[in-house]
Amino acid sequence: MDHAEQAWGSYQAFLKNPGPIVVGAGQGASCFGPAYEMAFILDTDLRKKKLRKKVPIYFVTPEPYVGHMGLAGVGASRRLMEDEFAEHSIKPIPNSSIKEVQPGKVLLEDGQEIPFRYSMFIPPFAGVDAVASTPGLCNPKGFVNIDAYQANPKYKNIYSVGVCVAIPPVEVTPIPTGAPKTGYMIESMVSAAVHNIKADIENDPKRETATWNAICLADMGDTGVAFVALPQMAPRNVTWAKKGKWVHLAKIALEKYFLHKMKRGVSEPYYEKVILKALGILKLEKPA
Repeated sequence: MDHAEQAWGSYQAFLKNPGPIVVGAGQGASCFGPAYEMAFILDTDLRKKKLRKKVPIYFVTPEPYVGHMGLAGVGASRRLMEDEFAEHSIKPIPNSSIKEVQPGKVLLEDGQEIPFRYSMFIPPFAGVDAVASTPGLCNPKGFVNIDAYQANPKYKNIYSVGVCVAIPPVEVTPIPTGAPKTGYMIESMVSAAVHNIKADIENDPKRETATWNAICLADMGDTGVAFVALPQMAPRNVTWAKKGKWVHLAKIALEKYFLHKMKRGVSEPYYEKVILKALGILKLEKPA
């Protein structure tokens, strides 16, 4: 939250004295979607404010090409994103490694210097010290090693779900990139872990695995792109990327729904269950 507030305040100051913008991700990053969203949302807002012509936008990424997303591409994502960058006059600088960020400029390992008046980068993630320092629990970056059932291979009573799990890159790239861990995928991890913990308690040998399906809706300011990779790791049963204003509207709807739930103090996903009930997927029970 403090980073978001700082970014917003800096952007308001930037609007009074606009200049170059640099957005992107550092080498070893795994969550590329928000960087793409940031670049296109800034582009949209600056166009609305009639300031876009004063603002060159650069996109620095370790991905071998835009649209890679740490997933080796999803459907036609490479062609789609290259076209979008061209149409929005955003200059991509892929296959890049950041040497240093100084006030007002980014220095790349290949010697390029990119000036900026406003910037945002996705960093590579790492595990927290308390977990990372436990012998045999994590990989060198501090992510928790798991087996097919979300349990740690050494400590069988420790389960791990979410961004903190260790998963290999989808493919080897010239500059290191990680595989993203999206909310939809994490939900499947949680479901598997809960089932398996219950099975442990009841001495039930039956185990479940996560689906590891990746579904991502990327907002682009006035439109958006949906990426679907089922499962995330190739070979995949389904892989496609589609652009449409419906993605932008879906993100707005989710934001309003989330804030509505937080203001009401409602944590149980009752309305999601209503939708599933309408689709004939779930038997509905009202919350207490």
